[in-house]
Amino acid sequence: MSADNAVEAHGLVKQFGDVKALNGIDLVVPRGQVVGLLGPNGSGKTTTVRILATLLKATSGTAKVAGFDVAKQADDVRRSIGLTGQYAAVDEFLTGRENLRMFGGLYHLDAKYVQSRSDELLEKFDLTDAANRPAKTYSGGMRRRLDLAASLIAKPGILFLDEPTTGLDPRSRIGLWNVITELVAEGTTVLLTTQYLDEADQLADDIVVIDHGKVIAHGTSSNLKDQIGGDRLEITLQDESQASAAEAALAPLVSGEPTIDGHQYSAPIAGGSPVLIEAVRALDAHSIGVADIGLRRPTLDDVFLSLTGHGAEEDGQQGQQEDPEPVGRGRRGGRR
Repeated sequence: MSADNAVEAHGLVKQFGDVKALNGIDLVVPRGQVVGLLGPNGSGKTTTVRILATLLKATSGTAKVAGFDVAKQADDVRRSIGLTGQYAAVDEFLTGRENLRMFGGLYHLDAKYVQSRSDELLEKFDLTDAANRPAKTYSGGMRRRLDLAASLIAKPGILFLDEPTTGLDPRSRIGLWNVITELVAEGTTVLLTTQYLDEADQLADDIVVIDHGKVIAHGTSSNLKDQIGGDRLEITLQDESQASAAEAALAPLVSGEPTIDGHQYSAPIAGGSPVLIEAVRALDAHSIGVADIGLRRPTLDDVFLSLTGHGAEEDGQQGQQEDPEPVGRGRRGGRR
C-alpha cells in the first residue's frame, strides 16, 4: 500500500446468498482528499463502506485502511477511522454533550480530554446553545451534526461518510457540506458515499461511479463530464417556425448534430463562450428572434444517465437486496 493513500481496495466481492452486492470493486482514496463513491440505491456503496469499516467481511478481495488489513487488523483499522452512517446514531434521551462524552467513554479516552474535545466539537458544529438539551429535541440537521461530531471525538484521520445528508433539508445539507470542507482543510481524509449528484460535484476531489456492484467510471467531475462531450448551445426561439432557419444559420458554429424540439434548439459546440457571441450575431443577422440563449456544461446527471441508462437517484431492484444481513447501529473508530 502506498504511503500516499489512506484506503486501497482491490477486487472486493461480497455475496449474500445468490445476490452479488459487490463484483470486484477497486478503490483508492489518497490522503487529505475527498473521494466520492457515487451510485444509485443498491449499487454497493454501503456494502463497500461496511467492509472498509470492518462491519462486514468481504467474500473475496483485499483492502487496507491506514495501512492496516481490514480482515487481519480490524482493531487497528477501527482506531484509525470515524464512521457516520445513513441515520444519526445518537441517543435521543441524552443531551448533546452527554452523547459526546458517552462516545469518548466507549473509546476509553481520558475524561479531561473528552470534556475539552466535546466543547470544541459542540462549538465547531454550532451546537453549543443546544449542548444541554436532549437530542430528541434536535432538528434532523442538528442530529446529523451531532452524529458527525461523535465520529470525530477521537480525532480520526480517516472519515467514512455513508450518505450523510440523507433526509436533510437544503439548508442543513449545505451546512454539513461546509463542515466537511473544513475537516478536509484540516487534513482529514474522507470517503463519501452519495446518490446526490450535486453533493459529489460540490465536495469530491475524485469520483468513483458504481452500479450493480461494479466500478463503471472514475475521474474528477470535469473528467467525467468531458467523457460525454463539451458545452452545448441551448436556445429558446420566440417562433418555432424559425427553427429550420436557426439550424442553417448556426450550422457553421456547431460541432455535432443539433436537437430541435418546438421552440428549443440544442447543439454541441467546441470553443466555449466566444461561440455564444458568434451565435447571437448569426441569429441577429438572419432576423431570428430569441427568447433565451446560453451555454450548458454537462452535469453529473448527464454522465450517470449516459453510463447507466438511468438517473442516479432511481431505485433499482438491487436496492432491496444490498446488505440483507442485519447490522447494528455501527461501530465508530478513532485513536485511543
